[in-house]
Formats: sequence, C-alpha cells, structure tokens
Amino acid sequence: MMVFKARDALRTPGFFFEGSLMKVVAIIPAGGLGKRMGSDLSKQYLLLDGVPILVHTLRKFEEASTIDDVILVVPKDHIEYSKKMIVEEYGLSKVRYVLAGGRERQDSVKNGLDAVGNDCDIVVIHDGVRPFISEDLINISVHKVLEDGAVVVGVPVSDTVKSVGSDGLIEKTIDRRTLWLTQTPQTFRREVVKTAYQKACEDNFYGTDDALLVERIGIKVRMITGSYDNIKITTPEDVAVGEEIIKRVPSPESKV
Repeated sequence: MMVFKARDALRTPGFFFEGSLMKVVAIIPAGGLGKRMGSDLSKQYLLLDGVPILVHTLRKFEEASTIDDVILVVPKDHIEYSKKMIVEEYGLSKVRYVLAGGRERQDSVKNGLDAVGNDCDIVVIHDGVRPFISEDLINISVHKVLEDGAVVVGVPVSDTVKSVGSDGLIEKTIDRRTLWLTQTPQTFRREVVKTAYQKACEDNFYGTDDALLVERIGIKVRMITGSYDNIKITTPEDVAVGEEIIKRVPSPESKV
C-alpha cells in the first residue's frame, strides 16, 4: 500500500513515500519574447494585478509542500534581470538555478534537466506563464506520478471539434468524448523524462509537449483533471482573462 506523508507541519518541502524522503525538482521554462503580446517586454514579466506573471507562477511552487527546488529557465539575456528583479526581489527561496534557455521550449527544458542531479526522484515541468496552477494540483501530480511514472494535467474538450481540409471545408466532426486539452504541470520520474529527452535529442525530434517525448519511448502517461482557469498567457486577451481569474483565485501570500 502506498503511504504519503507531506511535511506541512514543519513547513519544509518534500514528502515521504514508503519510508523514503523523495526529492522533487520543478523546471519552469520562461523563454517567451512577447511577440504575440505586441510588447517589448517579455510576456513572463508583464504585470498581473501589479505583480509579474512569472512571480505568480513561482509563488505556487514556493508554497507547494512537495517541491524542494525550482530551476528557472529564461532567455540568456534575461538571467541577471530574473535573478535580481524576480527571484531576489520577491524572496523566492526555492529557486536554486536561473539558467539560459534554448531556441525552442524543448531546448530550454533540456537545459533544465541537465542541471537535475541523480538525487532527484521526480521532475515537475510547468510553463512560466501559467500562473493559475494551484498548489494542491502540483502536490496531487507529484503523488500520482509514484503510481504511474508519468502524469499530465488537462481538461476535457468542451467545444465541438471539426476536422477542416485545406480548402476550408469541414471534413468531419470528431467525437470529443475522448479529447482533452493538455496543460502543465507535466510530472515524471526523473529517469523516465531524462531518457525521453535524450532519445528526442538523438533523433533530432521536437514535440509539442513533454508527454509526447515520453510517449515515444513507450511509456503510458496518465491524464488527471486540472482546471479551465489554468490558462497559458500568451496574448493581450489572455491577460484580460487573467485579471478576471485573479479576482476570484486567492494568491498564496493572501493565505494566513
């Protein structure tokens, strides 16, 4: 029988699994340049309720009881800014490294993975511009991965989905009952995700998310239900939606 014991009473990170203390590292890729925002300021640094979007995200991992360390991956030119104006300014003590990202998101995550030591048991990968993830869902993902080895968060598709040809005409309507919108965090046993990324690198294969790389090495990935509020902020319209969400979703520092 699996037994989980979070160390909330001590307010220290990590948790025990069947008598062993598990080390969990989160990788937060935040390499966007804000092109779709029409802004000179990268999207992760835009303000949401007066606080950078990236800080909102990092605070959730700061508060999650299962997380030991955070590796933040940003554009090379943003490393010093992120250290001083994000990590130090907001007292984000779990951020152990601020690393340079790569050309694609996958390259940035790979750089983060290269900094994960063999003492790590579980890796959690989460987009820096998804600030509305909850600490509870982070913790649930970590606990669930011990059963399955690979877990992603998502929500069922609620709209009708059509397949459309190059001529703009509808070819068919797809049964949405088995379709999910995949989000982050995506959580894996360390050896699983490292093997998947190494294989993708060897094959020069780029996928649309971390789970796809794991699927390629024959590992089944568990989908768990997330939240429709867990949006990825990439456009000005997303910021407007985010301002509405933040009015009804309490931030970690508002909890006493």
